[in-house]
Amino acid sequence: MLAAVAARELGSRALAVTALSPTYPAREQKEAARLAALIGVCHETVASNELGIPGFSENPPDRCYHCKRELFRVLRGVARRRGLSVVADGTNVDDLGDYRPGRRAAHEGQARSPLLEAGLGKRDIRRLSRRMRLPTADKPSLACLSSRFPYGSAITERKLAAVDGMENALRRMGFSQVRVRHHGDVARIEVEREKVGRLCEPARRRRILAAARAAGFLFVAADLQGYRTGSLNASIGRGPAPAGGARRKSLRRCEMVAAGVGPRGSSPRSDRA
Repeated sequence: MLAAVAARELGSRALAVTALSPTYPAREQKEAARLAALIGVCHETVASNELGIPGFSENPPDRCYHCKRELFRVLRGVARRRGLSVVADGTNVDDLGDYRPGRRAAHEGQARSPLLEAGLGKRDIRRLSRRMRLPTADKPSLACLSSRFPYGSAITERKLAAVDGMENALRRMGFSQVRVRHHGDVARIEVEREKVGRLCEPARRRRILAAARAAGFLFVAADLQGYRTGSLNASIGRGPAPAGGARRKSLRRCEMVAAGVGPRGSSPRSDRA
C-alpha cells in the first residue's frame, strides 16, 4: 500500500526498491516486480547478501539490526544516485508490539516510516488496501527466512533453501500462513491455529513427511499453538504484545488518500520518496 500511495502522490519521484537475497523467498522476489508494474511505481533491485555481513550469520538476538543497517546503507546510496531525499520503510504500529532490533538501524539511517507515523496497524492497512483494490489486501504476513532460526543457531544458504522449499510445499497443500522453524534435524511447523489438525490427516501427513525429507529434515513437529508473529523471541524473554493508541485522525487522512482525495487546500509533498 505504501508503494501505491507514493506512486499516486509522487508519480515518477517515487521509487520502490527490492533487495535480492538468499534470505528472501524466491517467489517474493519475482512477485515484487509484478506488483510494481501493476501499481505503476518505478522499481529497482539491489543485490544484498546478509550472510556476508559480520555478526549476521551467527544469528545473535540483534541479527535484524545488522541486516537493516546494511540495507539502509544501500538504500541511501540508491536515493543519492536518484536524487531522492527520503528513504521510507513499511513499519506499522503493530510492529511496535514485538521485538524489532531493526528499528534502531532505521533511526540511525534516518529512514521514515509513513505507516507508523500515520498511526496505521495491519488491519487498517488491509482495509485501506481493499478500498484501493490492491491484490495484497489479504496477503498473509511475511518475514525474511532468517526469522525461522532460533537465536544462536548459525544461518547458512543451505538451511535457508531447506526452509523455503518446505514452506513452498506446505503452501501447495493449501496452507497460506505458514512458518517452518529450523531446529537442526527438526522442522517445527506453524500454520493457522484452526488448520493445525489438518497437518495430521493421513494423506497430507505423508506429503509433509516427504517434503521434510526432501528438504533434509529427519523429524517433523506440528506446533499446537499455531502461527504467531515472532514465536522464537520467547527464547530471549521477548514476544509480541498488543499495540495500542488512538489513531482515528491520521487514519481518516489515509482514508482520504486511499479514496484519491485530500483535505481542502492540501497538495502532494514533492520531497518524499
